[in-house]
Amino acid sequence: MKGIVCDEVEAFRYTEDLPEPELTEGHAIVSIRRIGICGTDYHAFKGNQPFFHYPRILGHELAGVIDQISANDEGLAPGDQVAIIPYIHCGSCLSCRRGKTNCCANMQVLGVHRDGGMRERISVPVTHLLRTEGLSLDEAAMIEPLAIGAHAVRRADVEAGDTVLVIGSGPIGLGVMAFAKYAGARVIAMDMNEERLAFCRTWANVDETVAVLEGDVKQRLAELTNGEFPIAVFDATGNAASMSQSFELAAHGGKLVFVGLVKGDIAFSDPEFHKRELTLMGSRNATGADFQHVVNVLREDIFDMNQYITHRAAFNEMIDSFGTWLNPASKVIKAVVEL
Repeated sequence: MKGIVCDEVEAFRYTEDLPEPELTEGHAIVSIRRIGICGTDYHAFKGNQPFFHYPRILGHELAGVIDQISANDEGLAPGDQVAIIPYIHCGSCLSCRRGKTNCCANMQVLGVHRDGGMRERISVPVTHLLRTEGLSLDEAAMIEPLAIGAHAVRRADVEAGDTVLVIGSGPIGLGVMAFAKYAGARVIAMDMNEERLAFCRTWANVDETVAVLEGDVKQRLAELTNGEFPIAVFDATGNAASMSQSFELAAHGGKLVFVGLVKGDIAFSDPEFHKRELTLMGSRNATGADFQHVVNVLREDIFDMNQYITHRAAFNEMIDSFGTWLNPASKVIKAVVEL
């Protein structure tokens, strides 16, 4: 079986000798058709991903077709097009028992803690398959990154009429913006890149943009909010400096949600935190309910995923293309690998 293995930092290996997955009870064999390339994949390749060990088969933004499947109560059958929920939770820890499977204490994420989908076929628990009829394979592969944004918005209890700030306009930040808009919020996008901010306006339909490199961003936010600041701030940068500064950008009584992950410590001003009585939240992964919400919204044909996916490569071209996607000059927003 063909596959691509990340043997060590900055070292991919193409192989045709991977073992075939075996069908076991409660599982399905899925033929992979699309693989979305995520920031996690870039970080793993460069050696910056926490909780990561080599060698590893990357790939967790996955869409495909069921090849084989055991008896199941989900009505799934060979030939069904599916998306894969890559967060394999234990089901027994405290967070799982409370329905927070996205932050399972024993989490095993495909492509991070265990081998992922950068191969022709993969075995997946039936419980982690989502039927995607009515969606394209491209759209099905984008459910996972969009679900991360949808989960963050749900976690912050964003309501119609709220003013929210999203810092970082990568794929995850864009998903946060899109689902905050879907919830009826007034959305302000902040980034260093003017071209990305322009994309936020056209694709995510944000209401305002703030360029980090142009003047005092705190003053600009004060102007945009009549001095009240956003009731929810989402930081999707994975940048420690940005995350530290974000404490000063939320409204009194507001919420600060760290969607991006940084491999290191975050420092902040305790007086700024306390005087606002901020609620600080981490937002990790997504639940099955978030995935289904994304499927339902995608079926409304609101988001132009052809714009969201800016780069693509055939499976046997991925290794050569990956290096160019790492280059900011490529202006990649989301890259997809086709099988």
